[in-house]
Amino acid sequence: MKKTPLLVIAVSALALASCSDEETLGVKSFSDNEGITFRSGMASRATETTNANLSSIYVTAFDGTTPYFENVNYVKGEDSYFTSPEKYAWLEKDRTLQFFAYSPSMDELGADITAATGKAGLTLENFSVPEDIADQVDFITANASGSRSANESTGVELTFDHRLSQIELQAKSDNKTYTYKVVGMRIGRPQYMGSFDFTTNEWTLDDWHDTYVYESRCDEVTLTSTPQSIMGPSGNAMLLPQKLTPWQPLNDPDNVAREAYLSVLVRITRTDNGYQMYPFTGDTQKDESGNLRQYAWASIPLSGTWEQGKKYVYILDFTDGAGTVDPDDPTPGEPVLGGEIKFKVTVNDWVDTPNPTPMTPTVK
Repeated sequence: MKKTPLLVIAVSALALASCSDEETLGVKSFSDNEGITFRSGMASRATETTNANLSSIYVTAFDGTTPYFENVNYVKGEDSYFTSPEKYAWLEKDRTLQFFAYSPSMDELGADITAATGKAGLTLENFSVPEDIADQVDFITANASGSRSANESTGVELTFDHRLSQIELQAKSDNKTYTYKVVGMRIGRPQYMGSFDFTTNEWTLDDWHDTYVYESRCDEVTLTSTPQSIMGPSGNAMLLPQKLTPWQPLNDPDNVAREAYLSVLVRITRTDNGYQMYPFTGDTQKDESGNLRQYAWASIPLSGTWEQGKKYVYILDFTDGAGTVDPDDPTPGEPVLGGEIKFKVTVNDWVDTPNPTPMTPTVK
């Protein structure tokens, strides 16, 4: 009995941005002995995945609730098509298969992807965002259905979506009085553990609601009126979608509640004479060697909601202020720069002081 190859799946990438742009690729035809091939793709490792840099995807097919094949790796060839050594044929012409695909691999994700019980679907279980931003990955998934009668000649289109939130911090200042030099950033206390359902495309965050402080350093950036990235060589963060509860500097300066904030590792000096405004010059601002710190963390509370597939660019503007001292600093919650130095001037009225001076001539 002659077996017909299963399908061609066109892979398209949704570019990470606040506005979504979808790029759909063409479909390749193939002869009976070629098996499944995939067109184009997306990559990971602390960079956003695009059609240009994806080199490997993993696909699972379900016949009803039974896996037909699982976690088959397809690798991009020189012709830009993704192929696998295994060959899979369509079943009866009207028999529908359900396909689930993802990238990167489970090893890179550091978590298991397993077939659902009693239904067609996959689950990414107990995923934990890596502590080092450079080790974070752009997790993408897609699902589609197809049959021999509908898709044998045209292939099944498979469109990937980004399932994490991309975070970038930039900084600027129009202030002429102070000079700001930045060497690092923190994304403080987002949740970092969760599981993903490929059927509903939804995350379930860990019941413990545990949080982490993500930190990276950059070459010294002198702030200007033009926003500049302060993420450094680690690149942008790839974090779990979630609703953020902001840190309360006044009521909880030490952040015992472990709520969300952003921090910048900064040095602030007077532009006219170089006087160091921050870090503060008191004893609490000395390092372990007893030397005055050259940089210290300046923070602001972080609120809002991160949605999957969106890139959030926070432009931290130091023009009119510099936030408050970081929760992990010896003096947390204090304003980094006090209000502008002002003088209230009062000129007292003249006080009349009589001093009678007789016009007595001098006698020799």
